[in-house]
Amino acid sequence: MQDQNIHNYIKDVIRNMPSDWLNLTTHRLDIYNEAFAKTEFLEQFEILYNSNNTEASALNDLPTAFDYIRLGHPLSCVLEWTIACLHNIHPENVISFSSKTAPILAVLRKNRFANTNTQIVYTGQLPETFDVEIIRTIYGYQFNLVKVDSINEVSQFNGSTIFISQDETITNIDLNSNIDFYISMLSNLGSIIIVNGEINKDYISEIQHVRRRETIAMTPANTLSVLKAITKETVFETKDSIIQQADKTKVLDTITNITNAYTKPLVSSSGLSIQYAILMGLVHDALEQHKGKAIKIIVPPNCYGGTNDQARRIAACIDNVDIVDLPVDGGNDMVKSIDTVLTKIASENAVPYIIAEIPTNPRVEVPDLIKLRDVLSQERKTATGEIAIDPVFILDQTFCPNVHFLGDNDILSTVRTISFASGSKFPSGGKCTAGYCVGNKKTETLMHSIELHLGLCDNEATALQYKILAEQLPSMNQRIADAYRNTRDFVNYITEVLPEAKINFVSEILAEEGFTPSVFSLDLPTKGNTDEEREVYKRALNLKLINLMITKIPNESKYCVSYGQLKGCYWTIPATSTQGTTKEGDKDYIARVALSPNMDLALHKKVFLDFVKGI
Repeated sequence: MQDQNIHNYIKDVIRNMPSDWLNLTTHRLDIYNEAFAKTEFLEQFEILYNSNNTEASALNDLPTAFDYIRLGHPLSCVLEWTIACLHNIHPENVISFSSKTAPILAVLRKNRFANTNTQIVYTGQLPETFDVEIIRTIYGYQFNLVKVDSINEVSQFNGSTIFISQDETITNIDLNSNIDFYISMLSNLGSIIIVNGEINKDYISEIQHVRRRETIAMTPANTLSVLKAITKETVFETKDSIIQQADKTKVLDTITNITNAYTKPLVSSSGLSIQYAILMGLVHDALEQHKGKAIKIIVPPNCYGGTNDQARRIAACIDNVDIVDLPVDGGNDMVKSIDTVLTKIASENAVPYIIAEIPTNPRVEVPDLIKLRDVLSQERKTATGEIAIDPVFILDQTFCPNVHFLGDNDILSTVRTISFASGSKFPSGGKCTAGYCVGNKKTETLMHSIELHLGLCDNEATALQYKILAEQLPSMNQRIADAYRNTRDFVNYITEVLPEAKINFVSEILAEEGFTPSVFSLDLPTKGNTDEEREVYKRALNLKLINLMITKIPNESKYCVSYGQLKGCYWTIPATSTQGTTKEGDKDYIARVALSPNMDLALHKKVFLDFVKGI
C-alpha cells in the first residue's frame, strides 16, 4: 500500500512539476542554503507528500536543492527519495550519477586513503570503458574483481564489497548485509549507488564530492525517464538517450570552426568533467613518458573553486603529483609568475602543467599574449644542464570561447596548448552543462590520452546535451558580440554615475583584438577608519546592490553564478560562490556581473542609479 501511494504521488509530481526542474542549469544563491543542500529540499518535499500536495505552486516554492544541476537538482533528489522510500533506507544513502563508472571510482578513492580492501562483484559485464589496468596503475586504486551469476553468491569480505548490477528496472533491489555499495547500471541513463548500512555512512559525503568535482549527477531528462519507469513499473525507455551521430558531428564541426583548431574536439558532461579528463590524461602521459619525475600542476590560487579543488584532489591521490600556486590576478602579472614558476620547476627536472583562465576570473585581465607565448616557449635547463620538459598550457576559455589561440597561425600554435570551456555558459546559453576541449597540433598524442580518460570515467556528453549544443553553438559568436555590447554600455554608465568604483573589464583595445567578454567585476567605494571597517562596509554594500537588483528586476536579474545565458543579468560574489573551496586569503569579496544579449539594459541602469543615490 505504501509503495502504491508513493507511485501515485510521484506520478502527480511529474505531471505538475515546474518546467525549471527540467530546464535550469543554475539556481539563485539568495534562496540556496549550501549547508542544507538536498536535505532542506527533501524536508519540505516530504511535508508536501504527507499532505498529498502536488500543486504546481507548492512544488515551485520548494527551496533550491543544489546550486548547479551537475551536482544535483530537484528531479535527482526526488528520484533518490523515491528509491529510498521504496527500500526503507535514508534518502542521503542514494546518489545518482550520469556516469556508470564514477560511483565505483568514488568508493575506490575513499578506500585508497583508508587503506581498506575492496572487492568489486558483478553480474553480466563491467562497463565497457572500465579499464582495470589503468585504474590500478594511473589512479592508484586497488581492488579484486569477482564475477557471479547471482547476488546470492556474494559472500562476506574483510573490507568493502561493491556489487554492480545491470538493471532494466529499479524496483526490487536486494540489499543483503554482505553488500556495502549497490550500484545499478541503468543502460544509457547513468547509474545509482546505494550506500548500505550505518557502517558506511562516512562514504556518503565523499561520493557526493566526486559527483561535485569529477562528473555530474544523472541529468534531469534521464532522471525523469527513470522516475517514469519506476511509477509505471516498466523497463527504462532509452531511445532518447542514444547519441545521434548527426548531432555529434555538427557539434564537433562547429567547435572546430569556432576554435580554429584541427585536433578532434572532445565533448563532456560538464566543464569540470572535461577538465578532469584533461588532467588525468596528462598525468597518464607523464607517468609513461617521464617515469619517476615529479608532476607539477600549476594553478592560480584564486581561480574557480572547482578547478582548484579538483587539481588538489588529483594531487592527493597520486604520489608524485604536486600543486604549485600561480598568482595571476589583482596586481600579479601572469607572464612573470609563469616565468618564475617554470624556471623553478625546470631546475627540479619536473613535468609542468599550467591551468589558467584568459581572461582571468574575476578580475577579467588578459596578459600580454606575445610575452605569454615567449615565456611558455622559452627553453629552460635543469639543475644538471639538460633541456627541461616543456610545459602544457591548459587554457580555460570559458569567458571568451570565440578567441582563436590554437590554429596554425594563432598566438599559441607553437606551445603545447589545450583549450576548454564550460558548456553551461555561452556554448549552450545555459541550457545544459556539457563542456568541451580541443588542442593544437602539438597536443595530438595528448588528446588521445585525454579521450581515453573521458571514456574511462564515462563522462562524454549525453544525447540531449549534444542535441542542445547542436542547436546553440552555431549562434554562439553572435550572442557573445551582442552580450559584449550590453556589457560595455553598462560599464560605461557605471563609470559615469559612480566614478569612485573600480571596475575590472577589458579595455577597448583588447576588445578590438577579439576579447569581448560579457562579465565584469565591480569593486564598490567604501569608507571606515580601519581596513577591517572598510572591508565590512564594502561587503555589505555588495549585498545591498545585488538585493536591490534582484528585487526590482526579478524577471531578469538573478543572484547566481551563471554566465553566457540567453537572457537576463547575473550577479554573484566570487568569494561566496565560485571560490567556495578557495583559501580565505585568496578570495575576492567583490561583485561579479554577467550580462546577456537579451535584457532590459535601460531598467538595469535606472535601478543602479537608485542604488548610487542611496549610498
